[in-house]
Amino acid sequence: MLDALRGVWDAILAIPHLKLYLTVAYVGYVLWLGAWIALQKREPAATLSWLISLAALPYVGFVIYYFFGPQRIQRQRLRRLRNRGRLDPHPSGFDRDADALELARVAQATTGLAPTTATRADLLIDGAAKYTALLAEIAKAREHIHLEYYIYLPDRTGTALRDALVERARAGVKVRLLLDAVGSGKVSWRYLQPLIDAGGEVAWFHPMRLRWFWKRPWLNLRTHRKIVVVDGCVAFTGGINITDEEDERLREDAYRDLHLRLEGDVVRALQLVFVEDWAYATGDPPLKLALPICGAGTVAAQVLVSGPDSPWEAIHRLHVGAIHSARRRVWLVTPYFVPGEAARMALTSAALGGLDVRLLVPKVSDSVLVTWAARSYFDELLSAGVRIHEYGPRLLHTKALLCDDEVAIIGSANFDNRSFRLNFELSVLFRDAGLAGQLAALIENELGQTTRVRDDRGRPLWRSRLPEAIARLMSPLL
Repeated sequence: MLDALRGVWDAILAIPHLKLYLTVAYVGYVLWLGAWIALQKREPAATLSWLISLAALPYVGFVIYYFFGPQRIQRQRLRRLRNRGRLDPHPSGFDRDADALELARVAQATTGLAPTTATRADLLIDGAAKYTALLAEIAKAREHIHLEYYIYLPDRTGTALRDALVERARAGVKVRLLLDAVGSGKVSWRYLQPLIDAGGEVAWFHPMRLRWFWKRPWLNLRTHRKIVVVDGCVAFTGGINITDEEDERLREDAYRDLHLRLEGDVVRALQLVFVEDWAYATGDPPLKLALPICGAGTVAAQVLVSGPDSPWEAIHRLHVGAIHSARRRVWLVTPYFVPGEAARMALTSAALGGLDVRLLVPKVSDSVLVTWAARSYFDELLSAGVRIHEYGPRLLHTKALLCDDEVAIIGSANFDNRSFRLNFELSVLFRDAGLAGQLAALIENELGQTTRVRDDRGRPLWRSRLPEAIARLMSPLL
């Protein structure tokens, strides 16, 4: 075997003008791949990062970009434009001042979802509160239960939810479960068979398509959304997945996280997002549902969606817009902090302008690379006056932005490039003093369990500064 391989190698080396052929092939590879990437018309820093990285990996770089490179999805964008006309217009809930009106208009223009209201909006802190409330609502379902999750694990938490869905499906309730094919990859068809046998439906978001070699696999484009809609009247969304890792009753090191329970007209918008995602994942015509008419609520709310099916980066844009419109404070909580230039400028400008700007991140996240990348931005933020706090008892997984005493954004999106550009995300923008006050109280409580990052902290070259600098170079790709 070795002799045969050695013979093949010697034959290759004996090819006349081999170096010339390899040089021409490499130049052609770089030019072709470079043109492909440049035509994406993305940020120059991200484009250059991909070009440099892939030029250093001849031919292997093509495989990396094929699987993990940025992609745009056109089909879902067209379907969204068709489907949104099926719902009646939502009432406007953001008409109190110029800043609120501007945010509402930007949100509607970039997502196609109009401002609306909630009759009730509850903050569910940690998994135990979320799972208890979720199972209670599922037990009361009479018509349908729609669920969409990034991570669903077949553990105690996942099995309890599956069994609850099976019971409702047997009672005649229409159950539809949409799972991300990567995040929920541990869930097997055998595990889901009881639900299917009971009449439930299951679909996978972006399963691998390697058998269709002419189509790029969507390995890097995931649905990070967490949506549950029960009978079109009650909805859940936020940052908590279905896993024991987020239930503090089962694990002392469970994630510290935040979720929402919503009632009112805002549920219609969440239902629409699910319907669109279900139609996209299954290829079936959009579901035609008789949605209940909800009275106008007192909590102004607007559902924000973003993903590679839109060029507008709606959630990113609304975060930056909310920060710019703040007059007194900006409090940001995120497990992954890898800001782009616009977001970084918004935060530092707010701090330089004298606002109370605070950033709450985990002391150590579940990604060492992201932790290093986040810390590479600390010096700039600290010098501008941003107060940075690292949460240590458990892994902080909350994703929330609080501006002044009324504006709050809560959802699934992290403050990083992946959430703003690659993942399918969902957040809710609120303009309500009561809910903002609850979020402020929660953040203040969390701050009591943090360590404040200071300018004079020790930063050894090999354990801090160099790893952070290298990770920062990869920020456009994270």
